[in-house]
Amino acid sequence: MSQHNTLQRFLFDGIPVRGALVRMDGAWQEVLARHNYPAAIQNVLGQMLAASSLLAANLKFDGTLIMQLHGKGALRLAVAECTSERTVRASARYDDGIHDAPLAELLGEGGTFVMTLEPKDGEPWQGIVALEGDSISQMLENYMRRSEQVETMLLLACNDQTAAGLLLQRLPDGHGDAEGWPHVQALAQTLQQDELLSLDALDILYRLYHQEAVRVFDPELVSFACNCSEERVGNMLKLLGGEEVASVVLEQGSIEVGCEYCGQRYVFDDEDVNTLFGMDVINAVRTEQQRH
Repeated sequence: MSQHNTLQRFLFDGIPVRGALVRMDGAWQEVLARHNYPAAIQNVLGQMLAASSLLAANLKFDGTLIMQLHGKGALRLAVAECTSERTVRASARYDDGIHDAPLAELLGEGGTFVMTLEPKDGEPWQGIVALEGDSISQMLENYMRRSEQVETMLLLACNDQTAAGLLLQRLPDGHGDAEGWPHVQALAQTLQQDELLSLDALDILYRLYHQEAVRVFDPELVSFACNCSEERVGNMLKLLGGEEVASVVLEQGSIEVGCEYCGQRYVFDDEDVNTLFGMDVINAVRTEQQRH
């Protein structure tokens, strides 16, 4: 298993703390290969992708964790997703000419953070909160503390080659010496960003916690994957309605939809659209237009 696309979960014996480390080289490169993101967007998306993988690691469900930032500034939307199979994808919408700036400045006033859990079976759950914090890590720490009542520490880093992160979470009382939580945090604070981006998980754990009893679980592979499909795009077109879709096809000859995550293009011509709606919607709209 590659040591550069892995998620490593661990647990302290005698201290009420669990954690995870993630380092994505190839998976992050797959995201960047599909979009020419400027540095400011790379920094946000890389950290969100690492964070979504870390938070999903501690969820016991089959489905997808979706992390979104909504803003009214130069950064309009940033999305990172991680599935229970440890596949990831990410995308962003932003203004031309965006430049490096603090997160709050990029999003502008009224920025919001949205966390969605979409189980394969059952109803989705969603939490929406106002932005609180000057960085992705601070924002998520505050969210976990206020919304989930879980003391959390996140260290996130990325460059144009790697996205990586360290997650620490305090477990409920009764799992060990509660005084160990500040000690574990203090040691984590000594980790440098270049170490997070370059060292393997076991090397980081030894570097920080070689004097502690740490239980390490089997590493898990993280990979890029997109679940877009012609069927999903077709369902989206159905929501637009036959009249609107047919009007576009009559004007342009076809309707083309691109996936914002992987760049795959889906083209629907008049025959495809008629099949999609189960009737000759193209001719019906053409006839209606001729009447007017």
